[in-house]
Amino acid sequence: MILPENLRRGDTIGMIAPAGPPDLSKLQEGAEFFTRMGLNIQYGQHIQSMRGYLAGKDEQRLQDLHEMFADPQIKAIFCARGGYGTARIAADIDYELIRNNPKIFWGYSDITFLHTAIAQRTGLVTFHGPMPASDMADSNFDVRAARLFQQCFSPVLLHYNEDISPLFVIAGGCATAPIIGGNLSLIVSTLGTPFEIDTRGKLLLIEDVGEVPYKVDGMLNQLRLSGKIQQAAGVIIGDFSKADTGQPTLTLTEVYNDYFADFQGPVMSGFQIGHCSMNFPLPLGVNATLDTAEKSLTIEPGVCVC
Repeated sequence: MILPENLRRGDTIGMIAPAGPPDLSKLQEGAEFFTRMGLNIQYGQHIQSMRGYLAGKDEQRLQDLHEMFADPQIKAIFCARGGYGTARIAADIDYELIRNNPKIFWGYSDITFLHTAIAQRTGLVTFHGPMPASDMADSNFDVRAARLFQQCFSPVLLHYNEDISPLFVIAGGCATAPIIGGNLSLIVSTLGTPFEIDTRGKLLLIEDVGEVPYKVDGMLNQLRLSGKIQQAAGVIIGDFSKADTGQPTLTLTEVYNDYFADFQGPVMSGFQIGHCSMNFPLPLGVNATLDTAEKSLTIEPGVCVC
C-alpha cells in the first residue's frame, strides 16, 4: 500500500477527463470549489476534446493521465466526470510511472476501473468521491461531502454511522480489511480481464445508478459465480439510485438478501456512497472496520504527511 502525500494550500492540482466529455460550464463551476480551498488548477490539454461519448481519442486521454502523474508540480489528480471509457486505456497505462510518482487520484463511477487497475498494479491508495463537473457544480452539492475533502489535506480517521444515514444489517459481524470496489457495473466488467478485481479478504464496496433490480441481481450473480462474493471479508452497499421499474420486480432489499443474508461476515446497506447528493468520499486500499453491532464503518487515513 502506497499512501499519497497530503495537499497544502497553494498546491496545484490536475483535472482530466479519462472517460466521458465534461460539460465545460459545469466543469468551471465545479473547479471553483477547489480554488476556494486555496488550490490552483491545471487542466489536461485534451479536457475539451470530444469523440462521441468519449473525451477525445484514447491516446489523448491516456496522454493527459500520464502527463499529470509525471509533472512534479501537480500534487493531485481529479477526474472531471465519469461516463464511459477508462477501461479502453487501462492496458496502456504506464503503471511504473504512477508507482514512482504517487499522488492523490480522485473520482468514482466509470473511474472505478482505474481505481481497480491502479491498486492492483501499483498499490497506490486512490479516492472514491464526488467530481467537479458531475457533483460540485450542483447548487445542492452536500456540505457534509464538501467538508470531507479535508481528508486530502491531513490524515484523518473517517467514521460513518447512522448520524449520516440509516444503515441496514443484512449479515452480522465485524471485519477489518482494505476497502476495494466502487461502481458495480465496472467491477463486473473487470472479470476475465488482466485487471480482474481481487476480493480475497477485502471489504467490497458496491454502488450504481440507473440499474433496475434484475440487472443488479444479474451482476451480483456473476460476482457470486466467479467466487468474488464468497472471498470478500465484508460488503458495503452504497447508493443504488434510479433503480425503479414499472414491471413486476423484486425490491433491491430482496435482491441483497438473496445474495448476502447467509454471508459469513458483515454486510450493511444504506451508505450514501455513489450517485447520490451526499456521496461520502473515502480512500480505497486502506484498512477499514465494518461493524454491524455498532452500525458503523471506520476508515483509516488515505494520505501521509511527507
